[in-house]
Amino acid sequence: MKSKLNLGIRSKITFGYVIIVLALIVSALFLNTQMRSLQNERNQVIQYDSQVLKLSNNIERNILEMQAGKRGYIITGDDSYLESYYEAGENWEKDYTTLYSLLNNSPEQLEKLSLIKATINHWISTAGDPVIDMKRNGQTEELTQHFTEDEGSSDLELMEQQFEEFRIAENESITALTSELDSRNSRISIALTVFLIIVTLAAITIATTVSNSIIKTVQNVKDSIHRITDSKGDYGERIQVTTNDEIKDLAIATNELLDNMENREWLQTNLAALLTKYQGVSSINKLSEIFLSEITNITGALYGAFYVANKNLDSTEYIKTASFSGTGEDIGRESFKLGEGLIGQVAVRQQVFHSNSLPKDYRLINTGIGEIPPKSILIVPVKFEDKTIAVIELASLEDFESLEIELVENILESFGLTVNSIIDRMEIVRLLNESRAMTEELQAQSEELQTQSEELQSQSEELQMQTEELTIINEQLEERTKDAEAKSKELEIAKKELEATAGQLILSSNYKSEFLANMSHELRTPLNSILILSEMLGENGNNNLTEEQAEFAKVINSSGQDLLSLINDILDLSKVEAGKLDILFGEVNMDELPHLLEQTFSPVAKQKDLEFNIIKSEDVDDIFHTDEKRFNQILKNLLSNAFKFTEQGSVTLAINKLNEQQISTDMKQLSPEWLEIAIVDTGIGISKEKHQLIFESFQQADGATVRKYGGTGLGLSISKEFSKLLGGWIDLQSEEGKGSTFTLVLPSLQDGLSNECLEEINKDLSKMTHDEVAAAEVIEDIAIEGELIKPEEVLEPAAIPHFPSLVTETDIFEGKNVLIVDDDNRNIYALKTALEHNGINILVAKHGVECLEIMKSNNDIDLVLMDIMMPIMDGYETMTRIRQDLQLTDLPIIAITAKAMKTDRDKCIEAGASDYISKPINLEQLFSVLRVWLVSQGSMKNDE
Repeated sequence: MKSKLNLGIRSKITFGYVIIVLALIVSALFLNTQMRSLQNERNQVIQYDSQVLKLSNNIERNILEMQAGKRGYIITGDDSYLESYYEAGENWEKDYTTLYSLLNNSPEQLEKLSLIKATINHWISTAGDPVIDMKRNGQTEELTQHFTEDEGSSDLELMEQQFEEFRIAENESITALTSELDSRNSRISIALTVFLIIVTLAAITIATTVSNSIIKTVQNVKDSIHRITDSKGDYGERIQVTTNDEIKDLAIATNELLDNMENREWLQTNLAALLTKYQGVSSINKLSEIFLSEITNITGALYGAFYVANKNLDSTEYIKTASFSGTGEDIGRESFKLGEGLIGQVAVRQQVFHSNSLPKDYRLINTGIGEIPPKSILIVPVKFEDKTIAVIELASLEDFESLEIELVENILESFGLTVNSIIDRMEIVRLLNESRAMTEELQAQSEELQTQSEELQSQSEELQMQTEELTIINEQLEERTKDAEAKSKELEIAKKELEATAGQLILSSNYKSEFLANMSHELRTPLNSILILSEMLGENGNNNLTEEQAEFAKVINSSGQDLLSLINDILDLSKVEAGKLDILFGEVNMDELPHLLEQTFSPVAKQKDLEFNIIKSEDVDDIFHTDEKRFNQILKNLLSNAFKFTEQGSVTLAINKLNEQQISTDMKQLSPEWLEIAIVDTGIGISKEKHQLIFESFQQADGATVRKYGGTGLGLSISKEFSKLLGGWIDLQSEEGKGSTFTLVLPSLQDGLSNECLEEINKDLSKMTHDEVAAAEVIEDIAIEGELIKPEEVLEPAAIPHFPSLVTETDIFEGKNVLIVDDDNRNIYALKTALEHNGINILVAKHGVECLEIMKSNNDIDLVLMDIMMPIMDGYETMTRIRQDLQLTDLPIIAITAKAMKTDRDKCIEAGASDYISKPINLEQLFSVLRVWLVSQGSMKNDE
């Protein structure tokens, strides 16, 4: 029995290669699996060994850290050493638990590990915790006895010996596992060699079988081709091949070629016969009938309709000119428009449409007995110069064959030219008849045109008169133009006068600015003495004042602080309104903001017995980009107002992120991220008619509010203008007696506001003032924040020396020699009184020259307090001479000035100052700075 397995030549060859490749893949997979298994096992051994060694080292290191922490605590008594002791204690137990779980399969190692744990626990119970308790309880004799006997050293030595034995045993175990893996690798290599020999023999056998199969099939095809050649043009016989390979594909292709040749001969015969039928036809109706008769005969169609485009209509319409197998005029539609129905779509798309699925209500074909529904439909467009000039529809009881459709398409390639030529010929005849009729009409129209020409001549005379009138009007316009030029010159003169006036205003503003700057300096200098002396009197350190007198001093100090805040607020507001305030955009840590505000205002809330809540939404990002300094000042102003005007209830700060629906299109153009910070209080509230008034400078709700609560009325005004400079705004919702809600809305601006936005803001702000712009150029350099600088903010971190707390504050100041250099006797008296009260010896110089003379004759000066603005020689030059001429590079010099310009600190440091304090001086800040530098100076003297 013959084999029925049919494979192509390529398949046969591929089959052989596939078997060989599969064998190789199997061997490769086997080898890869074994190698990967060996590698994984080796990696596991290495990882296991690494983990064991790491964990054992960690345990030993943690015990040594506990020993170091214990010693540090016993020597210094500092509890910070106990943190490392207890932390190491927790860590070694965690590492021991992990190591113990790794050694589950090694009982011997577990036993060694248990011995190590026992040794460690013994050390902790005898030389660890008891010793710490002795130090904590002040048992000095027991500590001395413990360190004399040194009980813990033997445990530590035993622990190190046990760890060494543990590691040696672990190393021997790893070596044994490695040797076993090498033996398995050798066995795998031998098995692979044997498998490759078997694969080679199988490949030779398969190659021989495939080649014999291919040669036999080719011989069968060659014999079939010879028989077709001997038949002399008889294409009835076809090549027969039983195999299912490429030779069979070749035979099928040859048979298809013979079929195609027969089809071509049939197409050419019918095409030639149809073309000869309608030669010499001059009527489109006759052409349509002949064409339908012949084409239905060739294709076997039983229904047909011929439609021709009507060119005489504005919209293209196709008219039926002939039909086949119809019963008069009711066969087919009489006409259709372009794009109307299925046939109209064919005319639009200019593509052949063929369908074998017709609807049930399609036109029936009449016979002698009855009506038969067609099964297949063919609609073809007749084209000429890319236009559909006719459409032919055929219907048949049987499906149209592809060869018949191809015949119709071939005929229509040239049939469009024939249809168009006949239509054009008929059109020429029609146009000739119309031309004759139009000639007669033109003669009549010529007479009418002559009449119209006479009317146009009379209209021309009227136009000439209108032209003369326009000339007169033009002369009048020229006179008006001259008048406008004269007025323009007058406006130019007025403009120059306005510029001169503006220059005078700027000069006047500069005078005002200088006045504000000098007044600031002159106000701060006496205010410095008032604040220092009133603070000292209020403290009543010597108890030589009555309670009423001490209270008077505190009132004086409080009033001075209010005056300082008022000065700063006025200068700050002037800068804002003039548009000269520097805005520095950067990152703000929103995660720390609630904590900072809580630290600042919780004492206020506690003092007034108010509830203070801070709510921050979870979707608020940790980083927000704005000017942190102005942002914090706005929040502090709003919170201060909330606490100030709330007698009972609560103050709540809510921080939320605006969602997509809350952000308008204009807001998105500025920034995609916006924050909403609401300050809600249960205070006195504000009536609606005064909501705008309270944001104006020096304004509050009413006079009663000013009398009861005090204040300058500048806080909200400054906050409002700051919010504008940050790209946002402040909203207010409040009713009198029901509390208030101030809402600050700000965008996150990583790169700050654009110049266009800043110009718009400055334009809005400039409308509020008249001549503050010039004044702000000077004020910008002297205005400072309306709050005292904290002592820890005076020094940069790198400039603050760190020393252990070895002496008391009295010991630091006692006997120190401080030189005060100042031309104002009030400041000298205030500083001298305050410093001598703390045991400091004071030397005084009225200007820089006197200071240099004192320092040349006195080498015991520990610190210099240097005023900047002095006669004869100012502070800058004096500090430079001290550093360069006297070579006193290590002597602490504290610069003091009432002109707190933004560049003054850098100028003072550059001139030789060690630190910088602005007037009026806060005593706590002053003593903090003195404490730091006197300790530093004392440390350097001790080192010497």
